[in-house]
Amino acid sequence: MRIVILLFSSLIFFQSAFGNELDSLHPKYLDSHVHTAGIGGGNSGCFLSKELKASFKYGLYLKAFDVTEKDLLNSGDKLILKKISDKLSKSKTVGAAIILALDGVIDSFGNLDSSKTQIYIPNSFVENEIKNYPNLFFGASINPVRKNAIEEIQRVKDQGALLIKWIPSIMNIDPADSALIPFYLAMKKANLPLLTHTGKESSFLEAKDSLCDPMRLKLPLSLGLTVIAAHVGTPGKTHGQENMERAIELMKLYPNLYADISSLTQINKLFYLKRILNHREILGRLIYGSDFPLIETALVSPYYFAFRAPIAKLRAAAKEKNPWDRDVYLKRALKVPEGIFLRTDSLLLSKSLIPNIP
Repeated sequence: MRIVILLFSSLIFFQSAFGNELDSLHPKYLDSHVHTAGIGGGNSGCFLSKELKASFKYGLYLKAFDVTEKDLLNSGDKLILKKISDKLSKSKTVGAAIILALDGVIDSFGNLDSSKTQIYIPNSFVENEIKNYPNLFFGASINPVRKNAIEEIQRVKDQGALLIKWIPSIMNIDPADSALIPFYLAMKKANLPLLTHTGKESSFLEAKDSLCDPMRLKLPLSLGLTVIAAHVGTPGKTHGQENMERAIELMKLYPNLYADISSLTQINKLFYLKRILNHREILGRLIYGSDFPLIETALVSPYYFAFRAPIAKLRAAAKEKNPWDRDVYLKRALKVPEGIFLRTDSLLLSKSLIPNIP
């Protein structure tokens, strides 16, 4: 069944799109970085901490997902995935997305510590719900100190997972811990890349940002694991050096290190994308990601880039109602090469019909 879904989604990428000349020339893209969430509606198993639900961010995230708390209580957390799928199906540029589960903090007994976890989106919820949508793929999340972590790697692989997602600063994971070597080797054997947040984390109430220093990825990279540094290390500094520069240094050393360009159009990252694209030696290791739902918040607007891109292109992007089309048109206006958008599919789907553009 999963093979049928993969083939069907690949065919989606080849559908012609209208309203933009480039869309008729290229297949639709795969978004590597899309979040979901939940409050436990419909017995999903998802939850948010009381502190996060009490913060102003809770309302902003609900609005970005285009739901209310009442909606989720009545229809279940699965409503968010339906809305994501529906919006993707109307996009002229993006045909499919990887939906990211998110594990929590694990206690000394190897069990979930709900008292220290800010958000929890279990693998079981994501893997079961995306089966209803051919344009959604499974991004698993496993805290490596779980007592069944290594067994879970093969289980999620068998369920169609394309990668494993971490946010070390809120999951309390040290990527440089040598105790994780067996976990990394099991991931490598299963051919599952690690998509991990790098740089300062601002979406949650608390974060131990030192754990998201890109240089802490040397251990899994040295073992040959494919790693995707989300956000190219932006923003923030470690030991007085920009995390972005630390990520780029690491990419020059390890050919198995990639990075996604998600979140790089946010107002707190206005100057990073241009600087990253100027490093032509790493362009072949950048892939497309949106960081939805953040692209649906006031953090992102084409007009933040006035005088940095042609105003006509910015205006065209701003007029787009679909969040993925708006994101793609803005990034195109900022001169993101077409190969970056297409590389996501060739890296993560492996045998896609989309050609690997250098």
